[in-house]
Amino acid sequence: MVILKRLATVIPTLIGVIVVTFLLTRVLPGDPAVYFAGPAATPQSIAEIRKSLGLDRSLPDQFLRYVNDLAHGNFGNSLSTGRPVAAEISSRLPASAELTLFGLFLAIAIAVPLGIFAAVKQGSLIDHLCRVIATAGVSLPVFFTGLLLVYLFYFRLGWSPAPLGRLDAFATSPRDITGFYLVDSLITGNFETFRAALAQLILPAVTLAVFSLAPITRMTRASMLAVLAAEFIRTARASGLDRRTVILTYAFRNAMLPVVTTLGMVFSFLLGANVLVEKVFAWPGIGSYAVEALLQSDFAPVQGFVLTMAVLYVALNLIIDMLYGVIDPRVRVEA
Repeated sequence: MVILKRLATVIPTLIGVIVVTFLLTRVLPGDPAVYFAGPAATPQSIAEIRKSLGLDRSLPDQFLRYVNDLAHGNFGNSLSTGRPVAAEISSRLPASAELTLFGLFLAIAIAVPLGIFAAVKQGSLIDHLCRVIATAGVSLPVFFTGLLLVYLFYFRLGWSPAPLGRLDAFATSPRDITGFYLVDSLITGNFETFRAALAQLILPAVTLAVFSLAPITRMTRASMLAVLAAEFIRTARASGLDRRTVILTYAFRNAMLPVVTTLGMVFSFLLGANVLVEKVFAWPGIGSYAVEALLQSDFAPVQGFVLTMAVLYVALNLIIDMLYGVIDPRVRVEA
């Protein structure tokens, strides 16, 4: 019942996203008909292109046609590529998802232990290091971090391959199973492609991880400090339980709810930061696809991108609500 109630609140959110996205794309500067007609086009040819695109109709009429297409699973066609937007997004989404999830995994692997150590050893060197990392992560824009990593590890040291997509020119794509190159190459036993894909993925993933380290580390530290000061932790210590059991079994599990909430927020931030990272590393994801379409006044891909991000964000929040009940049974009982 709780899941059904949450799903009921999703519908107004998606309707609002559809309406706002449609209106915003129509008020953006630039005319798709003028762009695709070319600089030597006559007013008559521009008018014909505008009519063929349906841009000569009223806004309500255009919106109704757009909603009708969405109801049939049609996101429209991209004017720049000529392909259906749904096909473009489905082919590019695994690249963005692999990059985002790998970056989030790196951030969790570093930030959560760092936050726990900082809380347990409050005021120590590791606590100050935690604050420095958090401040640096918030202060550095993702595009600057990405360019700095490319300059250092590719241009100066030569340790990283050229930041040009998911694979270098000498590697072959694995058989498409999940769309994730790392997973597909392991399933098919293509370890050469796995190493090539991992080498291309590390720098953009580290860029995203640096961006997301700050909120995860700070929330883990703050939540652990609050739990470690609770009475049941003092009782557990007085009962003679070893330090590791008290910290990981009792303290960390009770401190996980705010951390999980932060992870959901960070994941949504990473979906937005992906756009800049994909442009820096020439990553063939939906973020770079949307930017290219926006520069060309191509409405359909931009609308499809925003709607896809909204659905992913809503689905993520639903998963987080379900995890609350798994982590803390009291939340499930109250619901």
